[in-house]
Amino acid sequence: MIAVATKHPNVYIDTSAYTAKRYPIELVAYMKTHGQDKVMFGTNYPMITPQKCLENLDELGLNEHVANKFLFQNAIKVFDL
Repeated sequence: MIAVATKHPNVYIDTSAYTAKRYPIELVAYMKTHGQDKVMFGTNYPMITPQKCLENLDELGLNEHVANKFLFQNAIKVFDL
């Protein structure tokens, strides 16, 4: 999915159905570098609550700028909110 999102400007990745501790290391590396505008936070509510998905987010080592893009700024841009 990273290759597809990198190649196509209108393709984005969301993290629904995963908790932060289960994100693949490749996805985290992508989020920290050239993919920081391409990944959006998501949940699998009601199966996984937003609170559960956010547990261990600090352990990913995202700086504040990247974390804000991931958590809300990318969605604002993509969905024109």
